[in-house]
Amino acid sequence: MQHVAGALAPPVQPYDADVVILAVDRVEETEQAIASALAQRAVGRHLFVVDQGSTPENLARLAACVAGRDDATLVRLDRNYGVAGGRNRGSALGHGRVIVAIDNDAEFADTQTLARAVAAMDEAPDVGALGFSIVVFADGRDDLSSWGYPSSLLPRAGENFDSVTFVGAGHAIRRAAWDAAGGYDAALFFNWEEYDFSLRAIEQGWRIRYRGDLVVRHKVSPEQRFAWSKTRWYYFVRNRLYIARKSGDGWLALAPRMAGYLVKGVRNGVVLQTLRAIPAAARMARAAPRAPLSPRARAYLAQNDIAHRGSPLTRIRREVLALLPGHA
Repeated sequence: MQHVAGALAPPVQPYDADVVILAVDRVEETEQAIASALAQRAVGRHLFVVDQGSTPENLARLAACVAGRDDATLVRLDRNYGVAGGRNRGSALGHGRVIVAIDNDAEFADTQTLARAVAAMDEAPDVGALGFSIVVFADGRDDLSSWGYPSSLLPRAGENFDSVTFVGAGHAIRRAAWDAAGGYDAALFFNWEEYDFSLRAIEQGWRIRYRGDLVVRHKVSPEQRFAWSKTRWYYFVRNRLYIARKSGDGWLALAPRMAGYLVKGVRNGVVLQTLRAIPAAARMARAAPRAPLSPRARAYLAQNDIAHRGSPLTRIRREVLALLPGHA
């Protein structure tokens, strides 16, 4: 990890929040995300920009954004560690009691969003993580590509509710929960890392909460985000099955899910990715320690996720037969 620009370290004294932004090129959007984080007011914060392979020209532009500042640090990793590994490294650099991350193509909706997120954590000491409302930057509509909750809850996108996960494009994690759960599983690289973390936090007694009043504006880029025909669907299937195996599910219990992924893969033209992902998940699971979820944690999942997904036929229609985002 190479320090590039800005402060060598965060302040020694306690402060409220670390903000982590990962960067790999897309320099204009990243510059704007950095400016949004540095504009946050009424909160003690330190920004960490973690670059994972931008070109030298783009890295220099990012360095200019934080040059001479004592409230921001730009570091460059030796390679791309993915979302999970990159956020692990960025989060480890600070010691704020809350860790907040936004995507590098996103911005806080206003200058008080971070302060309100920290206040929301302080008001609910049993909440381990908060998912923010993610809206389309251009028009403020709900970003359906970033809705990581049961579709039946979409009408409540402006409200608050308990959940079993959060969306990485904008979220906050209590550092105590982060440390207790061990951060993200870096083996995931990207896709489902937030859900995997949430399961471990829930197992330890933390709640996960969605807050519709904490808003991040997302510059949705179909050509960047919806590369399902390349490897995105592969990671989606592989990681979800791997997490299930780690959490104690047997292969027989996972058979309906695998069948659903095969059907969805055929419908969306990515069945070969599905066929590669299933054995890859099995190989990953063999190398990972199994930690079956307790009955209490499974009850939490049933109440805050499964109960909102409807009957088996409803799930087939909404989840298996639905097209992947970005497919016409």
